[in-house]
Amino acid sequence: MMPRDYEQQRQEMAALIKRRGVRDPAVLAALRTVPREAFVPDTWQEKAHGDYPLSIGHGQTISQPYIVALMTQALELESGARVLEVGTGSGYQAAILAEMGMEVYTIERVPELYAQAKAVLAELGYTQVHCKLGDGYGGWPEHAPYDGIIATAAPHQIPPPLLEQLADGGHLVIPVGPSGGYQTLWRITRRGDDFDRLDLGGVAFVPFVHGES
Repeated sequence: MMPRDYEQQRQEMAALIKRRGVRDPAVLAALRTVPREAFVPDTWQEKAHGDYPLSIGHGQTISQPYIVALMTQALELESGARVLEVGTGSGYQAAILAEMGMEVYTIERVPELYAQAKAVLAELGYTQVHCKLGDGYGGWPEHAPYDGIIATAAPHQIPPPLLEQLADGGHLVIPVGPSGGYQTLWRITRRGDDFDRLDLGGVAFVPFVHGES
């Protein structure tokens, strides 16, 4: 069997996402570069670049490329920024941020996903991604404040520690709402002790698990 032309598929994926309204050149360049096929199970590699989520096991998914791009663009960060990701999952979102030059701190509560993502990220050379196994509700205070925080699971309410660990002027991008349906994707911007909210639209994410699962 001939190998799939994953590079061409990445180009086509990025072109589609650009047509859907994502214009940040750094985001689009990262989508063209990061090998998304490396972050999905072998059985899904043929579909890795389709614009839809895919199962990665343990009740978790790798988000559709458009949502990854939209959330990354909403962070509005420059190379060198410090980012906290809550919910490593496959590791793909962390790789996109790292490819853009970010220093990434990412937390995953499922041991198998944590180990797999950490191994793939290391194999691909993303040394500026720092992985932690644990409950992401409390964030990662040792490395705060963060220029941006991104959550890839939906809580019913925004965890206060994430707001506390956000730098002044930084953005928190997070889906909020009930599990089993659609949630609202919010961008929360810190303005001193106040927080501005921007509704980025409806999304469907796995639930944010806190405490004992």
